[in-house]
Amino acid sequence: MAKTILHLRAETKPLEARAALTPTTVKKLLATGNFEIFVEKSSQSTFSISEYEEAGAIIVPEGSWVTAPRNRIIIGLKELPEEDFPLVHEHIQFAHCYKHQAGWEDVLSRFPKGNGVLYDLEFLENDKGRRVAAFGFYAGFAGAALGLQDWSFKQLHSDSENLPGVTPYPNEDLLIADVQKDLNKAVAKAGRKPRVLIIGALGRCGSGAIELCQKAGIPDSNIIRWDMAETARGGPFHEIIEADVFVNCIYLSKPIPPFVNYETLNDSNRKLRTIVDVSADTTNPYNPVPVYTIATVFNDPTVVVETTKGPKVSVISIDHLPSLLPREASEFFSHDLLPSLLQLPQRHSAPVWTRAKALFDKHVASLNKSKL
Repeated sequence: MAKTILHLRAETKPLEARAALTPTTVKKLLATGNFEIFVEKSSQSTFSISEYEEAGAIIVPEGSWVTAPRNRIIIGLKELPEEDFPLVHEHIQFAHCYKHQAGWEDVLSRFPKGNGVLYDLEFLENDKGRRVAAFGFYAGFAGAALGLQDWSFKQLHSDSENLPGVTPYPNEDLLIADVQKDLNKAVAKAGRKPRVLIIGALGRCGSGAIELCQKAGIPDSNIIRWDMAETARGGPFHEIIEADVFVNCIYLSKPIPPFVNYETLNDSNRKLRTIVDVSADTTNPYNPVPVYTIATVFNDPTVVVETTKGPKVSVISIDHLPSLLPREASEFFSHDLLPSLLQLPQRHSAPVWTRAKALFDKHVASLNKSKL
């Protein structure tokens, strides 16, 4: 049987240092004898090209996937650069075009135009309908870290200043040390530790946010854990503005009353200073935190909410938060993805891949014919 050929493309999104395949995963796939793997040189990956070389990958130039033979499966994480040439390969990636996000038709139509296929990582599911791999834990972990840093910054600086840019950390311990250092200074001035309210606390993302808070030294009594039972009565929730930091760890695909809105934020007694919207899906019409309109970035992580009452409040809405810890997040994700990758040689019959292909076909069928 011919080998399945994977081609890991270099990420191009600014400050995206994660990788869909790690050297560890490459080595395990190659050990089966069923794969051949090409890895592009990358100017921003947390993994060095020598690590991939030692794992047995064939190293190729950055961006060479575009002209690669059609029998290669192109794998990456974040969306492709905004171009309009047809896509002729099978692609595995997060494409962000199945929920009718802004520009979704332009993104999706490139695949049928070139007879390409999209296996969207967000929708690779097991037989129970649960995602086979997700970055949720580290999204919550990193989001909570930045939320605590922003709260700390506000205790020590004037309202005219915003939290400075951040860059990826080599490991979790260094991030926690920075958060603790900032917190200690802020607590010395404020006289207390912040209260953090987390919605979606029972999920992967919420568990990451909780763990970061605990490791940073926030007492359990200051970590308010909410999930479906607590939000069932419908928002907005006054409890959110009584917390210092609010971390939203859920994505909604149907309308519900917002968790917080401009009316609740315009309260002279509001304690809330920082909102971390981990989903950061600004174009989602069902966004339960409808108080901002832009996704923020690591080098400018906050956007100020325009309020008329109460202290300054900011939103962190970075859509690739796990990139703050790219090595650990990549290893975590790719470890969970590995069992599905091992089934790629049988992708025309393996349920995890046939479901993803059927979903792709369904969304392509919904495209306006003018886009094809």
